[in-house]
Amino acid sequence: MDVGLILAMMAEHAAEAEHGSPIVGMIARLVNFAILAGTLVYFLRSPIARHLGDRGTQIRSDLVRAAGMRTSAAAQLVAVEQKMAALPGELDALRKSGAEEAAAEEARIRQIAEAERARLVEQARREIESRLMLAERELVARTADLAVGIAAKRVKAAITAEDQARLVDQYLGQLAAAPAAGGRVTA
Repeated sequence: MDVGLILAMMAEHAAEAEHGSPIVGMIARLVNFAILAGTLVYFLRSPIARHLGDRGTQIRSDLVRAAGMRTSAAAQLVAVEQKMAALPGELDALRKSGAEEAAAEEARIRQIAEAERARLVEQARREIESRLMLAERELVARTADLAVGIAAKRVKAAITAEDQARLVDQYLGQLAAAPAAGGRVTA
């Protein structure tokens, strides 16, 4: 029989029962509900069973995946805890390395500064020596100029006009004798 036909007959029967006694109406409603529930079970049993099976499979796979994620998270937590435990040692190593690098840099800077100081001292020494030599030359030249000046004053003061005339005559006599002696004039 056709389900639609059965449902139509039941609806007609229920309508007739409603006009009768309340107990008959209640029974008719229960029968209608039972037929509706039976029809739903008959037609929906396979899709619901398939859906529930699929859902059960999905829940199992989700549980397996969650267990795997939990294991992975636990392993990551252990790795992070190990890293955290090693962190103070790494920090100490970094501090020590930084202190060593700072000491090495300080020594390098000190060495560069010492080399620069030595270079500047040597440069200053050479400049002082060159200025000293220049000053000595100037002093010798000045001393010679002063000595010549003093000697010239003494000669001017000591030589009279007669001495000067006698020296000129003597020089002129040497000049006249020079061509006979091979062109040399001796003082």
